[in-house]
Amino acid sequence: MPTNVASQFSADIEAYIADETLPLARKQLVAYQFGDPLSLPKGRGTTYTATRFNRIPLPFAPISEGVPPIGQTMTISQVSATAQQWGDKVTITDVAELTIKHPLFKKAMELTALQVSETLERNTFNSLLAGTQVNYVNTRGARASLVAGDVLNPHEINRAYGALFTNGAPRYSGDEVTDAKLDADAGGAQASSDPRKMPHYVSLIHPLVAQDMRENSTVVTAWSYSDINRLYNYELGEWGGIRFCASNMVPTFTGFTNSANSLAFAVGTAGSLATGTYYVIVTGSDTQNQYESQIYAVSGAQSVTGPNGSITVTTPNVTGYTYNVYIGTTTSPTTLGLSTSGPTSGPMQGQAVQLAAATSVVITAAGLSQTPPAPPASGITVYPTFILGRGAYGQVMLDDVKFTYLKEADKSDPMNQLRIVGWKTFYGTILQNPTFFMRIESTSAFAATYG
Repeated sequence: MPTNVASQFSADIEAYIADETLPLARKQLVAYQFGDPLSLPKGRGTTYTATRFNRIPLPFAPISEGVPPIGQTMTISQVSATAQQWGDKVTITDVAELTIKHPLFKKAMELTALQVSETLERNTFNSLLAGTQVNYVNTRGARASLVAGDVLNPHEINRAYGALFTNGAPRYSGDEVTDAKLDADAGGAQASSDPRKMPHYVSLIHPLVAQDMRENSTVVTAWSYSDINRLYNYELGEWGGIRFCASNMVPTFTGFTNSANSLAFAVGTAGSLATGTYYVIVTGSDTQNQYESQIYAVSGAQSVTGPNGSITVTTPNVTGYTYNVYIGTTTSPTTLGLSTSGPTSGPMQGQAVQLAAATSVVITAAGLSQTPPAPPASGITVYPTFILGRGAYGQVMLDDVKFTYLKEADKSDPMNQLRIVGWKTFYGTILQNPTFFMRIESTSAFAATYG
């Protein structure tokens, strides 16, 4: 007896696609908000300079009768930042808009809005990494000296708070007044009856490092009591005069050997390198946030014969990453390489950046001056925790974020075949006082993997 099975009629099955799209993974955006909002007037270039009048020394001894003091010289210090234009776009064809179930133009608007805020957050963290005040857990001397087990702990937080307070870093919700007495009135700016108004520093901490802190019972108790007094987005709680805000956009650095993941080097004669000994460092940037988070160890000596010398680098075979190649004549290269495999337009044109994985790349010469992140030990992931005082940094805005939504025909698109959603902004982050913030570098007992 014939039996009609479903596979006979597969051509008649109407595919079902849900009306609602699935949610995206959440990003905790906390760093940009703590920068002082600053404006750079239009027509005044792109450099913002801030001036500080330094304290004059205190008098050494009392003055003599009838003899005026010698007096003091006033001095200033200045810091500068350059505003840069950032932006991106999404282009959609009319055919795609007509034939795809979900509204592509609307989704492009939503995704570019997320991209703006995440770009500003990423750039802020990159700027904070330029800070010069660094503590390494367990008094390790450098990032490369950190080992498994060097996790963040209350002692390191106390050490950071003590340094910032000793250096006079202003705190949030306080320190802007000169009166040495706390206001006992409940409505005062420093009212002791309201914990949310007590002066404090702020920490930006990776979620995995936050879990290291949760291993300490004293911290857990303090955070549980301060739950109802939270001030900031993604705040975990207050402990030791510091309010902790978690963010999964805090950058990380993982060390690799220079032969890991099929990374390889070879010398050749396809460039313009002079005769000499060269060293190479390769870094990997994740394709989502573009952090240089994979740091490979410096290569062995590459003996190049010039004047047409070159170095061929086979980039690591890891999906989800693009690669940058640094080259120099010491074991600490401070310039990017030049390569035709790099971008073909834009400010990084011809530089050995954004190189595809598992690709043979020829480095023909030294390029732009740029220093790679310091490598951790092989197999070690390092997490920076930032401790901020008020006024540590600012966000210099030359031109606010502007969106463009292009849906109509014009001379460049006479048949109205394209729709474009774009954005741009002109801004920069200025480090106003490097002594008002610092970072602690540590490993973690936890990892972002299940099981």
